[in-house]
Amino acid sequence: MHDTTALLIELGAIILALGLLGRLAGKFGFSPIPLYLLAGLAFGHGGILPLQASEEFVATGAEIGVILLLLLLGLEYSASELVTNLKTQYPSGAVDFVLNATPGAAMALLLGWGPVAAVALAGVTWISSSGVIAKVLGDLRRLGNRETPVVLSVLVLEDLSMALYLPVLTALLAGVSLAGGAVTLLIALGTVGAVLYVALRHGRLVSRAVSSDSAEMLLLVVFGLALLVSGVAQHLQVSAAVGAFLVGIALSGEVAEGAGSLLTPLRDLFAAVFFVFFGLHTDPADIPPVLMPALALAAITTLTKVATGYWAARRAGISVRGRWRAGGTLVARGEFSIVIAGLAVGVEPGIGPLATAYVLILLVLGPLAARWTEPLARRLTTRSRTGNSPDTTVPAELGEVVRANG
Repeated sequence: MHDTTALLIELGAIILALGLLGRLAGKFGFSPIPLYLLAGLAFGHGGILPLQASEEFVATGAEIGVILLLLLLGLEYSASELVTNLKTQYPSGAVDFVLNATPGAAMALLLGWGPVAAVALAGVTWISSSGVIAKVLGDLRRLGNRETPVVLSVLVLEDLSMALYLPVLTALLAGVSLAGGAVTLLIALGTVGAVLYVALRHGRLVSRAVSSDSAEMLLLVVFGLALLVSGVAQHLQVSAAVGAFLVGIALSGEVAEGAGSLLTPLRDLFAAVFFVFFGLHTDPADIPPVLMPALALAAITTLTKVATGYWAARRAGISVRGRWRAGGTLVARGEFSIVIAGLAVGVEPGIGPLATAYVLILLVLGPLAARWTEPLARRLTTRSRTGNSPDTTVPAELGEVVRANG
């Protein structure tokens, strides 16, 4: 069969299968990412029907998927929001890092993978999935809850931290010396600082330069700019993902909204290809040996994420029920964990299977944890009220207000 013919057939089958899996996930109300990963495992090395003709194209599509994921994430935030979150919520970010990065680093060292792999696995367990959590908040109709800004602040701090973490990890994986790593970190800090300064001071000018009344022109300019900056960033060892994230931050207002709506279908397509690509390069036979460590990490980091959300919401003055909801909402891991593991498989092949199993577990458990914390919190608050004032009744109208405001 001609190479082009085989390529078209394989790509068509992959994309059709992704669409069907997405519809199946939508019917049951959960994220399709676990199904995409399972599809990659089924058709990758050691799977049921390994793909050959389309592997190189899928690899390129996966790179574009990462860029679009981070670009759209950057478009969600303005530079002023990032700066405000840094000033007010940095203690929550520090607690989040200590509680959730430590288990991953400790597990890597216990498995004998070395310090570089420990840094990578720390990132895998640290970062929550912004995409999955945003969907869960919408599905559960919690976008207006008092604890939701706290959850979003933690996610923003994690996303911004990636702008510093990924360049450091990339330098470590490349075997760069201490001096070279320091230079890479300085470049990353300088780049992030410069973009934030331009976005804060001249964001309107940047948006005006990119703006266009034509949807086609806006799509081409923003997408092309993201690819260009990502390529330059990768050349400087700052990470293509960070470059795309910074492009998104630099754009604001109507331009960001318009670009976001135009690029969302592209992001969904190429992000699905990215998750399939990661699964393609993970041999299913490699997962059973790391399943117990993955389950242990999932159990530990579920508790540490709940503790993170609870502490952050308590610090913001949210009620007990809102604190539990915030903690449960943060449990899911996803795109960033897979991105980090994908970077690190060259140093420690075991990270790929471990991260795949870990993410699959928490992608399923995350939305369930977000739902289960509500009845748990209700029981806790009900028992507390009953114990403190057994003869006091709360009017129905007041109860509704309490439930709405958390």
